[in-house]
Amino acid sequence: MKKGSLERFWGIPAATEIWLLGGMEILDRLIGSLRGCCQSLPDIRRGGDARYTMADIGLSAFSLFFMQSPSFLAHQRRLEEGQGRSNCQTLFGLDRIPSDNHVRALLDPVSPDHFHPVFAAVLAELEGSGGLEAFRQLGGHVLIALDGTEYHVSNKVRCPQCSTRKRGKNGTEYFHAMLSATIVAPDHNRVVPLEPEFIVPQDGHEKQDCESRAVRRWLERHGRRHARLKPIYLGDDLFSRQPVCAAVRAAGGHFLFVCKPSSHQTIEEYLTGIDLPMLTRPVKRGRERFDYRYRWLSDVPLRGDADALTVNWLMVEIVNAAGDVTYRNSFITDLDVGPDTVVDLAACGRARWKIENESFNVLKTNGYNLEHNFGHGKNNLSAVFVSLNLLAFAFHTVCDLAENLWRGAMDKMGTRARFFENLRSITTFIIFPTWDDLLATLAFARPPPTAP
Repeated sequence: MKKGSLERFWGIPAATEIWLLGGMEILDRLIGSLRGCCQSLPDIRRGGDARYTMADIGLSAFSLFFMQSPSFLAHQRRLEEGQGRSNCQTLFGLDRIPSDNHVRALLDPVSPDHFHPVFAAVLAELEGSGGLEAFRQLGGHVLIALDGTEYHVSNKVRCPQCSTRKRGKNGTEYFHAMLSATIVAPDHNRVVPLEPEFIVPQDGHEKQDCESRAVRRWLERHGRRHARLKPIYLGDDLFSRQPVCAAVRAAGGHFLFVCKPSSHQTIEEYLTGIDLPMLTRPVKRGRERFDYRYRWLSDVPLRGDADALTVNWLMVEIVNAAGDVTYRNSFITDLDVGPDTVVDLAACGRARWKIENESFNVLKTNGYNLEHNFGHGKNNLSAVFVSLNLLAFAFHTVCDLAENLWRGAMDKMGTRARFFENLRSITTFIIFPTWDDLLATLAFARPPPTAP
């Protein structure tokens, strides 16, 4: 967007326009990256109907998640019938709008791994815009929380990628799950999803796949590429075992995992009878006062054998004015723990919950409908849709952090829900030449400029 364009089209003074300069270039680049990725998706068609490119197929599915509207394509088809074009063409770069059946049939054989380069593009845009700096902790480290979640459960609908479990005496439940990796920070209200690792039956393994194996696959596949972030991996007690800790170190990262006393007997034995160093910090929250108490111990074996990793242990407990403990948790890490670091380490360890509250909860309840069956398919369709949904969430996050025009429109709408409600409504009836025009319409409540 050139300087003066808003003043020319909208009557917005140039002084007000300064913070809007640059338009929506980052979003345009991200959609371009996704388009390039979709162009290279494998195409099962052989000499048949090829009216729609694979880029059209992939971007059509993505547009539903980005606009948070299952009816978006239907609305755009009506616009195309009446006006010869639609927002699918102008905003998402489609040539033609495929049918829902075309989308499902052609995406089902596609491996979700094909979309991994777009997650890398999201991270690159976040780094390039400076948006990643607010996530850095402990002298430049980036926290990556690891956790698993389910996104499909049924006792009837199934595919070869489903995991199974027994329900009742004769019942079998089919479900899909994934290992999610998400950038978080203690005082940041945004999170950034990275490439997922799907928990699916693995060739050559009789036992069913699980989170522990999935996280080790994720680290082997992606850990080295993310090592430049100086990552500290966060996770619950399930990951505070030697195989996962060793995999983190082999991938060039650090770990800060929850460590429950009940599952780490060797560490508990080392703690018994030791006068641990303690640091107390008074904290005021509103009218309430609390004492945050920290304890730590270095060079503790993770398990009771000769090959055990040596880790550092820390604990935090929160005590209210009445002397009641309102929170207690302990962690293990390979980072140095002492009076100068224990407070920040505990805060970072507690940030693990953000992957549940600000990632999974948002994806399942705030318009993304992660658990909805958009199409199960016979092979990979469910995982492909989840990948595109995660990319929509990631694109939105980058816009929240780095696109001034997007933030301006969001502020004017008041709430996130109202923003997307207006986004869906206005694109149902009006075709916008660019994202700049659409977001400026939302931000300044003016009719869009007449298309040339």
